[in-house]
Amino acid sequence: MTLAALAWLAGCGDHGPRPWQGYVEGEFVYVASSQAGTLTTLSVTRGQQVKAGDALFDLESTFELAAQAHARETLASAEAQLRDLDTGKRPDEIAVATAQLKQAVAVRDRSLAQFDRDQAQYAAGGIAREQLDASRADARSSAARVQELQSSLAVARLPGRDAQRQAQAAQVAVARASLAQADWQLAQKHPVASAAGRVYDTMYRVGEWVPAGNPVVQLLPPGNIKVRFFVPEADLGRLRTGQTVHIACDRCGAGVSAHITYVAHQAEYTPPVIYSNDTRDKLVYLIEAHPATDDAVKLNPGQPVQVTRP
Repeated sequence: MTLAALAWLAGCGDHGPRPWQGYVEGEFVYVASSQAGTLTTLSVTRGQQVKAGDALFDLESTFELAAQAHARETLASAEAQLRDLDTGKRPDEIAVATAQLKQAVAVRDRSLAQFDRDQAQYAAGGIAREQLDASRADARSSAARVQELQSSLAVARLPGRDAQRQAQAAQVAVARASLAQADWQLAQKHPVASAAGRVYDTMYRVGEWVPAGNPVVQLLPPGNIKVRFFVPEADLGRLRTGQTVHIACDRCGAGVSAHITYVAHQAEYTPPVIYSNDTRDKLVYLIEAHPATDDAVKLNPGQPVQVTRP
């Protein structure tokens, strides 16, 4: 027998590498809404590929739309009140106060002029003391009225007090939080895909009532596809996380590569036996490996595979 034939027979013997048996498993994403409602639109079908951000389904949202509109108007009102406190009185009110001040100044000037004349008349003996006192009182009263209106006009131009502005600013913050809550509740009625993947199944039909938290769409992102296989105790030392393994399966063509992401630390028996040194070959360890995203789409959950080291 030739050396080549002997080498071929040695490779086919019991000492050659044998593939490990395993299967494909999918970690599904069950998309649900935190709010209950009637299913009005189902935007996807089983087997469809979706991208991140694609619409999946819609629940009836009349109440949420009304709550959002109410929160938006409340915020607009609170912001307007805060702006009003920052700007003081309205221009028309300022104009009225300015006109009143001008009128009071004219009255004051006229009263002062009359008081000057009355002082001269009193010195000449032309009027009585009582008339002079009345003229002095009118002049003082008109001067005080001018000071009052000047102060009122200055206050009208001032913004609101700090305490008022702080209180109104807090109301604006509350209104914004309420609007954010309303927006979130409305978004919960229109879920979208959080990642690209395949629609594995849909659980409800249009027109059915969907309780809060019940999944409507079952997604399988490629990154959630993994291979689980079992290796004998004798082979465990050859494998560690991060290593590359080769996956062979039906309709996989040349196969796919995967990286080991988990190595079990506890052995399993298959079939169950009482442990002894004679049955060590029945000890197996679970290994998990994740293929690349582009290769994961070639695998289907439940599909049997054979795993080898490249």
